[in-house]
Amino acid sequence: MARSACDTRGDHPLIRYFGASLSGREVADDSDALACALAERGVARGDRVALYLQNVPQMPIAVIASWKLGAIVVPVNPMLRERELGLILRDSGAKALISLDDLHDAVARQALRDTAVQTAITTSPLDHLDEVPPPLATRTATRPPDAEDLMTLIAGRRGQRPPALEVAPDDVAVLAYTSGTTGPPKGAMNLHRNVAFASCVWRDWPGLGEHDVNLALAPLFHITGLIAGLGASLAGAMPLVLGYRFEPRATLDLVAAHRPTFTVAAITAYQALMHAPGFADADFSCVRAGYTGGAPVAPAVAAAWRDATGVPLHNAYGLTETTSPLTVTPLGASAPVDPTTGALSVGVPVFDTTIDILGDDAERVAPGEVGELAVRGPQVVPGYWRKPEETAIALPDGRLRTGDVGYIDEDGWVYLIDRRKDMIIASGYKVWPREVEDVLLTHPEVQEAAVVGVPDAYRGESVAAYVRLRQGATVSVAELIEFCRERMAAYKYPRTVELVEEIPKNAAGKVLRRALRDRAAPGEA
Repeated sequence: MARSACDTRGDHPLIRYFGASLSGREVADDSDALACALAERGVARGDRVALYLQNVPQMPIAVIASWKLGAIVVPVNPMLRERELGLILRDSGAKALISLDDLHDAVARQALRDTAVQTAITTSPLDHLDEVPPPLATRTATRPPDAEDLMTLIAGRRGQRPPALEVAPDDVAVLAYTSGTTGPPKGAMNLHRNVAFASCVWRDWPGLGEHDVNLALAPLFHITGLIAGLGASLAGAMPLVLGYRFEPRATLDLVAAHRPTFTVAAITAYQALMHAPGFADADFSCVRAGYTGGAPVAPAVAAAWRDATGVPLHNAYGLTETTSPLTVTPLGASAPVDPTTGALSVGVPVFDTTIDILGDDAERVAPGEVGELAVRGPQVVPGYWRKPEETAIALPDGRLRTGDVGYIDEDGWVYLIDRRKDMIIASGYKVWPREVEDVLLTHPEVQEAAVVGVPDAYRGESVAAYVRLRQGATVSVAELIEFCRERMAAYKYPRTVELVEEIPKNAAGKVLRRALRDRAAPGEA
């Protein structure tokens, strides 16, 4: 897939990075050279190469170089700190680590202790750039003395080719660690056949090809960014636009400069764009296929984006364990809204994918009935890295138990209600945080909302909401509680509301409910 894309693009851009571009031939040559350098340092088939990088050209080059050796890519979130990085390096047994220069100095150097890493390589986000864009204006390139420089390694081996090697469909391509929102991260073994299928889904579902331009808003270190970004671009031989990391104002500049036709991002990114300076003057008419996934989408937010840009958002759903796409809203279709919960459908199952809704007895329930989603398809991983017990729990019969609760209607539309572990039991009644959040988001002064259950001596649990207001908003906590009280059953509305500057999220835009539960609940209003 990578070789084909590089050959197809030839002298045409395959990667665009602010004002710079790399042709398909340049990507092929650079990844060949880096593969040779890694091979010289002992990296071979089955070895793990950890990538501690943002959305910079070196990320896809390193991914392709690793695959050319039959090595396994281990993407690492750059927001992880020493303890978290060390955990992943030790669990994966990574032999090499490629990181940004500042991350090496601040985090990786210390995290490398007691790991199997033999080779540390660094690179700068300024590499490939002739002019420094505003998001990188304060950055300077450093060359840590205890690490090798990636661009120097490539330059010293330019023109060299690694030995020809064919990977098998069942070889592990990516060891993607779960977000750890409900427990310690686990390495999902995304096989080459999983990656190829999922990448083709993102290419074929919206009908993408060489004429399209793919804006990577989702980070490449996350499974959605890696597949919908890099994977789809390789499968469709279309340019991939990178912008280091998501920053609203810079993203508007990227849209103006490169006129992307396709993108996938968490709904929180679209919300941030709507509140960015210059958004009112931005032109999104180039985007014919805009998708969102990774976090629940409130119908009110999707409608606000459509009204502001004229571009509809197409909802999607996937997991690290499903190599990203599981359900997608067909291009041009409007996802229906569940009349009971107000949840926006996440689409319909993609090609060759089966979703069953299981009741408490693990038996399949009828359309319209709520239960846990269990899935089977070519994108589902075989299990977790060196964790047979967790694998047996997650895939007891070949179907992945997602831990997500929802239902499928008579027409095949899939609706997510919430994570099973996030359900709140208040006075014996079930409350799904998603429903309360959707009500809060209909308030004109609320920008974001997150809901969790907190211990309550009387009710067992009570509903607590954390709300980020729009700039200049003046609504009070009491008014927000009353707003919900008027629109929800008595056991559902939040007993407490805390106004916050930020709501904690992971790289995919999912709310870290566990972090909110750990906060001291405010007094009842």
